[in-house]
Amino acid sequence: MATRDVRGPDGRGADGALPRRRLLRMAGAGLGLVLAGAVTTACGPEEADAAGGAGNPKPGGSGKGGGDAFTTPPAGTAPRALWQEKTGVGSLGSDEVLAVVGNVVLLADDPLTARDLATGRKLWSLPGAAQPGARLIMGGDTLYLASGEYDGDLVGLDPATGKETWRSRLDGRYAQPRPIGADTERVYVIAGILEKDLSSRTNVIAAIDIRTGKAVWSERRDTGTEESGLTAALLGERLAYTDHRENLTVRDTTTGRQLWSKKISRSNFERIDVHDGAVFVADGRHLRSYALDDGAERWALETEEFDTFNGPTVLEGVLYASDSAHALWAVDPATGKRRWHNADLLEVSVPLQFAKVGDTLYGATEFDEDGGVQAYDAGDGKLRWTFNDGSGSIDPWYMVSGGKRLAALHGSRLLALPAV
Repeated sequence: MATRDVRGPDGRGADGALPRRRLLRMAGAGLGLVLAGAVTTACGPEEADAAGGAGNPKPGGSGKGGGDAFTTPPAGTAPRALWQEKTGVGSLGSDEVLAVVGNVVLLADDPLTARDLATGRKLWSLPGAAQPGARLIMGGDTLYLASGEYDGDLVGLDPATGKETWRSRLDGRYAQPRPIGADTERVYVIAGILEKDLSSRTNVIAAIDIRTGKAVWSERRDTGTEESGLTAALLGERLAYTDHRENLTVRDTTTGRQLWSKKISRSNFERIDVHDGAVFVADGRHLRSYALDDGAERWALETEEFDTFNGPTVLEGVLYASDSAHALWAVDPATGKRRWHNADLLEVSVPLQFAKVGDTLYGATEFDEDGGVQAYDAGDGKLRWTFNDGSGSIDPWYMVSGGKRLAALHGSRLLALPAV
């Protein structure tokens, strides 16, 4: 990997210029369409070798799909892809653009596609079933999506077969309801309210009962709130979400009643997470924990001046987050006490999405041609290896774990890596 120039505290180089990665991150999700055009023109060859990429150590592992006869290579050696398939979605969707259910990989492509995680073999595909890059919302063993017929309904699909197993009964009450979360009893949606002239100027958050398919509660949101840009997380009877108007809000999932709402320092496009009665959110320079029931702040961590935290994830009782100072944090979610802090990542891209398998923490990185899927020692945070597909594309990576494998999306290719 090429050595980067030493940067100042604001991320600028010796010539005063911000690095391309920082500029892309600063663009934010609000410039998604403009950014998508830039990334498309920057993509490398579609059929580049997925065995490690330029500048990586010689790949290890068996490189064979269709079985479990493989091992994760030692530190300093990236694995080979077990399989890879071309996609049409590109990787400018949400963190939930990928899902794994059992041995099935789901991708919000066009068409919506399911593949065997072990072999990459296509199991089924449904044209028009999901918007490319849409969030794949799972509730129990059912995948919930807005109806591809644009009839104001939601549908539930069996991930193994792609067959419709459930449909809501909203009778056209709402305009384009979109799921933001689900549990075993309800699907939670954001939807426009249809006016008499068929316009939709306000919206609601609602809960749809899985047994009846009907709304059990519907709460009108404040005038001017937007239907897009929500990031949500569920824990028991609490639904937490952020929005473009810089709010963090928590509702009771049984009644829909808003329990509390707080302003955060910026519109939060990052993921939030919930664990053990608390919600965790990146709030500019701070990483904060709030009690789900009353919004009381439990703790706050601070990163370097002029830098910001990325969205946190809680895995097996540990909170992980990266920051724009190119550091990775492992934190006790109950107290905010650091377990470890890896600040030695100045020359590599930091992960924005996490998964943990055994004693290895995996990360999927931000916009960077030298990024990829990274493996860290979960005990001390040391970087073991980085897998890069060699395409030269600056697209972000998305990743999800399933048993002994990782499914990863980068640009227009879906691939699997060993995770044992």
